[in-house]
Amino acid sequence: METLIGLLIPFAGTALGAGCVFLLRNQLKPLVQKSLLGFASGVMVAASVWSLLIPAMDMAASMKRFAFVPAAVGFLLGILFLLCMDRLVPHLHMGSSEAEGPHCHLKKTTMLVLAVTLHNIPEGMAVGVVFAGMLSDNVNITLMGAFALSIGIAIQNFPEGAIISLPLRSESGMTKGKAFLCGALSGIVEPLAAAVTILLSGFLTPLLPYLLSFAAGAMIYVVVEELIPEASEGEHSNIGTIGFAAGFVLMMILDVALG
Repeated sequence: METLIGLLIPFAGTALGAGCVFLLRNQLKPLVQKSLLGFASGVMVAASVWSLLIPAMDMAASMKRFAFVPAAVGFLLGILFLLCMDRLVPHLHMGSSEAEGPHCHLKKTTMLVLAVTLHNIPEGMAVGVVFAGMLSDNVNITLMGAFALSIGIAIQNFPEGAIISLPLRSESGMTKGKAFLCGALSGIVEPLAAAVTILLSGFLTPLLPYLLSFAAGAMIYVVVEELIPEASEGEHSNIGTIGFAAGFVLMMILDVALG
């Protein structure tokens, strides 16, 4: 039951954020959106380091001076995985008019949701692999440490849900209910990816350090390829940087205090 709750917490964050469509009339102001994107970036970078890469190297401590190998290999594979997904899945980033991936005739709203869904996969994998490590009785990952990651991702999912649902309502003319549903459903992939990761990890326990760092690499790809550029575009502002710092520190505190 605790594991199920942990897997659903990030989805709850997305759904609550998407619910902003019922409370706000228009899109978020640019400065607010930039600060939230920066905040999400900080949470994901801190989670990648404190909750994924460091535990991966701790698990490989028996390799001594080569303990970095699982973390380095898994990290690069995670980057490569998201790079391939970006090329193979048609999607459209918020604020962009040009779709990425193979040419298709999908609706703009469908490709917007696909973009967010695609980049939610590594977050789900990160939660799944941490809970898998906890279930395997690994001394490096505690239940509270796993919940810290889950809560941190839920916090960064809240603004993400709002950033999806509000434009769908204002730009695409969707009803509030449909915009909320699209925003919330973009996050359903997270508990699904987490559950699949846990199921697979049962057969791949020796590869847990690689799986942890794989999730870290995929998350960092999302931050560098999407979140930071969107937080920095347009008129120059330091608000995205301030948001990043706040998100990083909060996630670091959660991981150390609860882990």
